[in-house]
Amino acid sequence: MFRKPRKINSYRRKGQSLIRANKIKPEQWFISHPEAKAALNAKGYKVKQIKKIHSLKHQVCISYWDEKGNICSSFFIYRIFQRWQQEVEKLIDTCQTLSDWKILNHILKHEFLYYQYFQEMVKAISTALENRLSVLKVTLQQAVEDKLLNEQLACSTRSR
Repeated sequence: MFRKPRKINSYRRKGQSLIRANKIKPEQWFISHPEAKAALNAKGYKVKQIKKIHSLKHQVCISYWDEKGNICSSFFIYRIFQRWQQEVEKLIDTCQTLSDWKILNHILKHEFLYYQYFQEMVKAISTALENRLSVLKVTLQQAVEDKLLNEQLACSTRSR
């Protein structure tokens, strides 16, 4: 009469990607043919010309002619594009609070662990994270000092 409870797979990645967390929406990007060719060449593919680009939510399908004249087609993650790094750096710059930064840092740790990134991109994103953290700490320290100063002024005006 009653069904057995659904067995949940014990292996499940903890955390979310930037796409799944709706921080970045690359399926809405218009990836140009020169941009795709540059990304594939950087990845090590010998691309003569891009034939077709089809964007999906988590990956992009690119058909291209290689140097031998063969038509090749494959799926690629968006993380191979330079625009990905630019979008992540924009996200980092828009963190207004330390809690926002911590959430983004957690997601990026998951990203670096489970997805392939170019080393230069990892270094640039990590540097941007560190820089933003230092800016947020200075801003927080300044806000605390301003609050203390305002409280001291309020106390001194009350005592008069």
